[in-house]
Amino acid sequence: MTLTPVIPGIPALPAQDRPGLSADSEWFRTAVFYEALLRSFADSDGDGTGDLPGLISRLDYLAWLGVDCVWIPPFYPSPMRDGGYDISDYTSIDPRYGTMEDFRELVHQAHQRGIRIVIDLVLNHTSDAHPWFQASRSDPEGPYGDFYVWRDDDSGYPDTRIIFVDSEESNWAYDVERGQFYWHRFFSHQPDLNFDNPAVIEAVHDVIRFWARTGVDGFRLDAIPYLIEAEGTNCENLPGTHAIIAGIRELLDREFPGVITIAEANQWPQEVVEYFGTAQAPECTMCFHFPVMPRIYYALREGSASAIRWVLERTPQIPAHGQWGTFLRNHDELTLEMVTDSEREQMYAWYAPEDRMRANVGIRRRLAPLLDASRAEIELAHTLLMSLPGSPCLYYGDEIGMGENIWLEDRDAVRTPMQWDDSPNMGFSTVVDPGALTVPLIQAPGYAHLTVATEMARPDSMLHFTRRLLHLRRAHPVLGRGRFTLRATSDDAVLAHTRCDDPELPGAEVLLCVANLSTVPRAVTVEVPELAGMPTTDVFGGTAFPRIDEQGRITLTLGARGYYWLAVGPDPQGGPQTEGDASASARISTADGGPDEAPGHDGPQHDERDPRAQDQPAPQEQGAAPGHDAAQGAP
Repeated sequence: MTLTPVIPGIPALPAQDRPGLSADSEWFRTAVFYEALLRSFADSDGDGTGDLPGLISRLDYLAWLGVDCVWIPPFYPSPMRDGGYDISDYTSIDPRYGTMEDFRELVHQAHQRGIRIVIDLVLNHTSDAHPWFQASRSDPEGPYGDFYVWRDDDSGYPDTRIIFVDSEESNWAYDVERGQFYWHRFFSHQPDLNFDNPAVIEAVHDVIRFWARTGVDGFRLDAIPYLIEAEGTNCENLPGTHAIIAGIRELLDREFPGVITIAEANQWPQEVVEYFGTAQAPECTMCFHFPVMPRIYYALREGSASAIRWVLERTPQIPAHGQWGTFLRNHDELTLEMVTDSEREQMYAWYAPEDRMRANVGIRRRLAPLLDASRAEIELAHTLLMSLPGSPCLYYGDEIGMGENIWLEDRDAVRTPMQWDDSPNMGFSTVVDPGALTVPLIQAPGYAHLTVATEMARPDSMLHFTRRLLHLRRAHPVLGRGRFTLRATSDDAVLAHTRCDDPELPGAEVLLCVANLSTVPRAVTVEVPELAGMPTTDVFGGTAFPRIDEQGRITLTLGARGYYWLAVGPDPQGGPQTEGDASASARISTADGGPDEAPGHDGPQHDERDPRAQDQPAPQEQGAAPGHDAAQGAP
């Protein structure tokens, strides 16, 4: 008799509700996404590699945490020279991770719990081990001969930058078998597909159909700015690329309505916004907002909200069908491509003082070590993530403050196994030989002991804070769907903004979000003229706060790294209504001229010049030095 191995590390939780999926086609606006790196999340069969049954065994944990959608990076067959983003078969599952039956069961079980599934689709390139490339190099005149970009020399597209500057010297690589050069924007073992060939587009459409039929709820489109090449350009964000993305959206809307796409386009906001398309020719449902992420870290060390305001003021409006995606960390390095040269040098000095902490144009570190395990800073960063425009994405392990291993190669520094409990291999796997683990466990002092089990046992832990924050955001959908408006403050250290619902929505509300980026307490006056005379209530604790005065100002005192989310009106005491009074959302809507802007962003329009030509002012006040853990001033 064959015994089914006991899956280790499953958190002890009561049975979670199984509400099924909601019928809300706009679910992505209020969703919290969670990136679960399959090979490092949970191992069900004791071979040292995380797998699909392991992820299924943790769905109750993710439901308990408050996750609405799980994003799974590539799980396809791969030589694993780029963490699975070097795909050798688009329509199979690597046997290390399980079977197609396992995947369908994952989708089914997730949907029962009201959790949606988004998977990675790597459009730009394949592995050089992919049968398409093998056929292309061996039979130039055959059906796959033109599936990749081949040239007789390496002089083409000279204006194109090299992305992986640490490992590649050219975007061309020579293939001995075919006797020609092939084009690659990333590693030389990842040849770019030739999207000028209609057969490639049709093959990609067939891949999308294959996975959409399994019931997945969306695709993250990896590295999409580089699909088309043209001489005399930098080969990024070209019209042909947008036409391909629009074609994918048209396919999904026609054959699989409701399936979303998320653009991974590490570009400036005025370039990324083009990947939403238009109302007439929509492209992506969501786009990651890369430039806002490094400026959260910059602001924490500068002790000023200026860097965050700067990028938000230069973020264009987006079409009504779109939504930004935001994050603090993910499976890649913390990219510094979308900051100025001086900002980049300062970020390296603050956050990556050792060379091994740097990779390409970024920092290969996890959230907690980046912020020196400062609970106050980690909390503040999360409250910003949850309240700024867009739908937030958490990275596995950040909810418990997991550490990193900078001695591992490349991006594996931040891809170590999830730490579930204090059993062998921290509940990730029952494999006897630690050398068989997909990557080694964390050994760093201060981080090796952190597990889901220990954090669940502490009511004041980072895990419980994260859960409360996710459930609080779910209780206030305005944070995902409401208009965003920056508010003037009397102190540059403090960021203030409102999120405002359409007043016609049931339960419409307005939240005033205030964050102190400084290491010292601050008293600040925030200007919200449309809301003069309205009461405010702290949504974290339910405490009544000062009423906004008749000049439309409210004065607050925040602790170091402190934050408030204040619900504005109605009067919790049922106070008298004044003549001409209206709900907070109605007042803002009237002042703005009505709900005619994209959900999730309502900042004024600002300078459209390329931000790369502009620089930040020299810091006036440096924030917390590494290791400083300011007292928490929020309720």
